[in-house]
Amino acid sequence: MMRDTGLTPDPESAVDVLAFVLCPARAFAPRGSARELAAVREMMRPMKAEACRRFARIASARRRS
Repeated sequence: MMRDTGLTPDPESAVDVLAFVLCPARAFAPRGSARELAAVREMMRPMKAEACRRFARIASARRRS
């Protein structure tokens, strides 16, 4: 069973984004089987990629201003 960690990373914070990206699947499914953890990793992969893209866009905009 997947749980809500309550984590709402700030897309402008490098620390928040890095913590989210490096967060293991077990943090979201602490009692998950190998199969469940694989499913969580698969679901989280696009979310983590999007978090990186958003941070990169924000950081790039900051550098230009």
